[in-house]
Amino acid sequence: MPDSTAPSAPPPLGLAALAPLQQRPFALLWITWLTANISLWMNDVAAAWLMTTLTTSPAWVALVQTAATLPVLLLGLPSGVLADALERRRLLLLTQVWAALVALTLVLVVKLDALTPALLLALVFANGIGLALRWPVYAALMPQLVPRAQLPAALALNGVSMNVSRIVGPLVAGLIIASLGSEWVFVLNAVLALGCVALIWRWRSPPREEPLRREPFWSALLVGVRFVAQSARLRLAYLQVGLFFFHSAALIGLLPLLALRYEGASASTFTWLLAAMGSGAILSALWLPRLRQGHSRAFMVWAGMVLQALTMLVVTWAPWLWAALLAMFVAGMAWIAVANTLNVAAQLAMPDWVRARAISVYQMALMGGAALGAAAWGKLAHWVGVPLSVSLAALSALCLASLTLRWSQRSRLLEDPGLEDEGRAAEPPLQ
Repeated sequence: MPDSTAPSAPPPLGLAALAPLQQRPFALLWITWLTANISLWMNDVAAAWLMTTLTTSPAWVALVQTAATLPVLLLGLPSGVLADALERRRLLLLTQVWAALVALTLVLVVKLDALTPALLLALVFANGIGLALRWPVYAALMPQLVPRAQLPAALALNGVSMNVSRIVGPLVAGLIIASLGSEWVFVLNAVLALGCVALIWRWRSPPREEPLRREPFWSALLVGVRFVAQSARLRLAYLQVGLFFFHSAALIGLLPLLALRYEGASASTFTWLLAAMGSGAILSALWLPRLRQGHSRAFMVWAGMVLQALTMLVVTWAPWLWAALLAMFVAGMAWIAVANTLNVAAQLAMPDWVRARAISVYQMALMGGAALGAAAWGKLAHWVGVPLSVSLAALSALCLASLTLRWSQRSRLLEDPGLEDEGRAAEPPLQ
């Protein structure tokens, strides 16, 4: 007879990647996040393509990406304070109501034929405000819903939801734009946002201690800034993610114009390129448990940065659409490898009492890098052309990758922290 006391074999890596979905609270919140992300990508794709119908200026087209991500840079830390201080379920509800209102406003403006490039950017920015408020809440809740050992898999599933939405959102948006018109994309966005409201209404957030209920807003904000400033591990993760997305924003921000290079290009060409990137990201997320075996986090970040830069060059100069689709697939794999690796390193250095604020700074670095990168590379493209601008971004990223590899390997700050790490403190400092 088999020994019942023998330890059970670990689950296969593919199943381990899906293990957090066995936790019902996490699964319900993940579905909500997936739906919200589909709506977000539909909005961004429809807005980016709509901008190409209003103007052919690369700077204006790239600014759509800046407008979508800039709110996280401007509001990230205040939204983290709110997520640490307020009831998180109510804050999630508020963000989805806001998203529905912005979508309906876009429908009205398009129907009235009153849309201008500046007004479109303003409404994309308004939609980004909801993302800025929603992201720290969701990210802070995840570690409360899964065992610590499942946190890397949960964060990878978060990347899966982002990239499933990167496939579904653009494809659905492209079909709707081609058959019905852009305004119907925003109609569907409003419906999805209201669907998220219904899901969040049914979901109950886990109980937690709330030490910030009596702490003034500005005091809580300064405590969060002080904690981040004192953590070398977090500073390195924030710097690397900001620089990575600053360079990769050249590809995403200028992709609508790169897509127009191909014969017979249309909105579907742009959406297929985004879908290819999302497919690569999903595959990478499922393989991450295997990829992490035997490789340091510093190496994972370096490899992802190098692959991302090389794919940018292929997408820019390859004369065949199939080559660009393959390169976007690899770019998606690199994107999720870098983002997940740095996210895990940062999360493991955050105690719960300051988690939402620390996460919000991480998102500020990520989205701030993307926003500034899209604006900078878009402006450069206005002067030197789209292909040369993206190529310079790729070459700069290759140089940066070699520098950060040596720095990260020497410091070992991206590897698993011990219990002595400054980020593992269980209680906030005395005020």
